[in-house]
Amino acid sequence: MTLDETHNPDRISWVDGSEPGSDFPVQNLPLGIFSEGRGLRRPGVAIGDYILDLSAVADLLDEDWREDLSQPILNAWLSRGPDLHRALRERLSEILTDVRYRDAVEVCLIGQSEVRMHVPCLIGDYTDFYVGIHHATNVGRQFRPDNPLLPNYKYVPIGYHGRASSVRPSGEPVVRPSGQRKAPDAELPEYGPSRRLDYELELGIWIGRGNELGQPIPIGEAGDHISGYCLLNDWSARDLQAWEYQPLGPFLAKNFLTSVSPWVVSADALAPFRSPMPPRPEGDPQPLAYLTDPVDRQSGALNIQLEVTLLTDKMREAGLSPHVLSQGSADAAMYWSAAQIVAHHSSNGCNLQPGTSSAPAHSRLRAIRDWVRCSKSAAGEAADPARKRRNSQLPGGRRRDRLAGVVRAERRGSNRSWRMYGAGCLRRRLSRALNGAGRVTILGCPANDGP
Repeated sequence: MTLDETHNPDRISWVDGSEPGSDFPVQNLPLGIFSEGRGLRRPGVAIGDYILDLSAVADLLDEDWREDLSQPILNAWLSRGPDLHRALRERLSEILTDVRYRDAVEVCLIGQSEVRMHVPCLIGDYTDFYVGIHHATNVGRQFRPDNPLLPNYKYVPIGYHGRASSVRPSGEPVVRPSGQRKAPDAELPEYGPSRRLDYELELGIWIGRGNELGQPIPIGEAGDHISGYCLLNDWSARDLQAWEYQPLGPFLAKNFLTSVSPWVVSADALAPFRSPMPPRPEGDPQPLAYLTDPVDRQSGALNIQLEVTLLTDKMREAGLSPHVLSQGSADAAMYWSAAQIVAHHSSNGCNLQPGTSSAPAHSRLRAIRDWVRCSKSAAGEAADPARKRRNSQLPGGRRRDRLAGVVRAERRGSNRSWRMYGAGCLRRRLSRALNGAGRVTILGCPANDGP
């Protein structure tokens, strides 16, 4: 993937809050679906502290793009393929940096704190892969202490199909799941709320162009089928999982909720962070031919820093800083690349569809929001955000009234890189989701279905 002017770190937007090191500089430009108050859902792009309403700037975009960029979901646009995605990125970068467009464009900016974000696609399929060998080993040790990593792992990307209906945008309250559990020393299982609710930080891969049933995607072409990435939290009830997972794998331990960030970070935006895949340890087998590609070996990994933090209500009341639970580089955790899991997912002829979220059918990154909270009781808190009429401050100092839901936002300083806002927004250094970099999830959505 070639770098161009949109990746230039010296490129500056005229939009407030988009300076280098911010959450949403002009080098990022992720797409998402938002709504104001009880208004219609529509596509937007994050820039600085604002969202650019793409339907409002339709006259500045290619006429052929307008229908897809006015839909309440991004499935149709993601299916367009990398060339048009790149063309839109170039055009958005131009109008957000060239001051000649400022008067026409800044009235189409809406404060991020004034909108509600939604899952960007209608998700038809969701597949979870064990991309990280350390994660696979650690989870395996919980259930098979004497044999944590099964021998097939080093030959075949291990995945399972998840429940697409319970994928929600970050910020959705988590209701502690109930199910059967059986302690090692118990004679019989019992039913009740999970006592070992866990989180997993994952990268979600959004599938762009799909493939026909019976037509595998060659690994050398797999990258063209990946439209973007996000952060994802794969909530897991470990006590339920330990009892139910044999012989067919997890079920109720996983399908109660999956949290994803609402922003689709394009493959082009992450191009500067591409790095070689880590060399396999001595003695490990090399991938089979259908999973081998020289370009993927040289640039299939993502050199991005992932971080999980915890901040409770009591910590906030006490003025304490978030506690870091885990952190590390995504490329160090990748035993399998995104291209390899897309190629493997379709290698038997399985058809992938645009809009997949977290799992290999349409690669995308799983994402979660920073402040997703889990209720300590069996019942979750009801989410009823207060709404009020507020004045919207535009970058040029003009003001505009609008009815909007009030959501809490936090900004953090960073170095030169930016994050995927965990569980909902993109943050510098793709940080602040929840736990265990080591999985990649793909989400799949029908290209032409409505919400």
